[in-house]
Amino acid sequence: MIPDYLTIPLTVAGVLILLGLAFWARYKTVSPDQAMIVTGTFLGSRNLATDETGRKIKIVRGGGAFILPVFQKADFLSLLSHKLEVSTPEVYTEQGVPVMADGVAIIKIGGAVEDVATAAEQFMGKPTESLKGEAQEVLEGHLRAILGSMTVEEVYRNRDKFAQEVQGVAARDLKKMGLQIVSFTIKDLRDKHGYLDALGKPRIAAVKRDADIAEAEAVRDSRIQKARAEEEGQKAELLRDTNIAEASKEKELKIAAFKKDQDMAKAEADQAYAVQEARSKQSVVEEQMQVELVRKEREIDLETKEILRREKQYDSEVKKKADADRYAVEQAAEADKAKRLREADALQYRIEAEARANAEQKRLEGLAIADAERAKGTADAEVIKLRGLAEAEAKEKLAEAFEKFGEAAVLDIIVKMLPELAGKVAEPIKGIDKLTVVDTGHGEGAARLSNYVTSLMATAPEMLKSVSGIDLNAIVRGFTSKAVPQLGANQSLPPVQPGSVSPPLPSTILPSEPKQ
Repeated sequence: MIPDYLTIPLTVAGVLILLGLAFWARYKTVSPDQAMIVTGTFLGSRNLATDETGRKIKIVRGGGAFILPVFQKADFLSLLSHKLEVSTPEVYTEQGVPVMADGVAIIKIGGAVEDVATAAEQFMGKPTESLKGEAQEVLEGHLRAILGSMTVEEVYRNRDKFAQEVQGVAARDLKKMGLQIVSFTIKDLRDKHGYLDALGKPRIAAVKRDADIAEAEAVRDSRIQKARAEEEGQKAELLRDTNIAEASKEKELKIAAFKKDQDMAKAEADQAYAVQEARSKQSVVEEQMQVELVRKEREIDLETKEILRREKQYDSEVKKKADADRYAVEQAAEADKAKRLREADALQYRIEAEARANAEQKRLEGLAIADAERAKGTADAEVIKLRGLAEAEAKEKLAEAFEKFGEAAVLDIIVKMLPELAGKVAEPIKGIDKLTVVDTGHGEGAARLSNYVTSLMATAPEMLKSVSGIDLNAIVRGFTSKAVPQLGANQSLPPVQPGSVSPPLPSTILPSEPKQ
């Protein structure tokens, strides 16, 4: 079991270790040949590159940075140089002479923050060959342009100037790509028509001539210098022998004097050694006595301090530990008591709040249901009341009409129903889209359809009698028998012309039954 006094240090140490591991896992370092591109948020204020739209990226070189998880992302961009073989096909110079040029260029991504940001925007995620290909096309284009603006003699005699002009013009375009030219050299200049060879022949002849003359002069000068050297050599040898003899004599004299001084010094040293040895022995004895005295005093001091240490250790280990244990028990008891009181208060408050909320909810639900039932009952009662009143009034009016007019009212109702009945009977014929009438030879083909409707309507009184028990024919005969005697002796019914409508029968307009 871990002691109490070690719990907090161990916890702090564990937290520090976890933080260190997290920092180590998310801390990215950058080697000298790379640049780290950090994108996302919370980028800080150092080494930032901002484009015209306000977007920012952070460039880290030769160091490291902590990459925030989720908020940031790190990518690496190589800053190594690349070698490009630049060549051109036949290009016509200012004089119209076709020549070809070969060069070697060393390029790399620029070290400035702006250059790295530009290169990252254009080449991040692309292979290295894509970068080399685009740079090579730019260099070859400028090489052809500069070559076409110069004469062959200018290019031939001053290749360095030609290379510098190409490098200066191409560097501006490569800068826009985040690249820079480390070096550019014209490796070869040639043509297929012998123009360059013709330019070199006079120079070659002059060089050969100068070389022959220079060779002859060099042989002559060599012989003169050789004779002078031999003479100087002999003089030097004689001088050397003389100097060697004098040096040997001086050496022997110095050796003898040195030996004499050495012997005298040795004798004096031996005598002094004996005296010094005696003094040293006396000093050693005195120092040993002092050391023994100091040792005894140190032992006494150490025993005294050990006694004091044991007394303090007892006080610290026994008394203080007892006090600390008693204080810890008291604090734990007080904390447990306070915790239980808070839990009891919280439980009581929660139970009371839930009870009040449930009671209020049930009361509101009961009130709402009672109001709804009361409103619904009132509305249904009112509807039933109005419907009963309307039906009673309608039936009362109908009874009064039947009592007052008798059969005339019934006949009026039936007559008004006949057109609707005829419409219902003829309605199936209305739905026929196409009808073919076949004449059987008696000329009744076209009239059969209308005769069918007329014969069907003739059965209407019988159908009404079988359904409702009302004899329409009897009512009509009874009504006409009562109406004819009332006419005068010279009065008669007007004749009914074919196709005319018969005079209307007396009718009484009954109140319509209220709609339900």
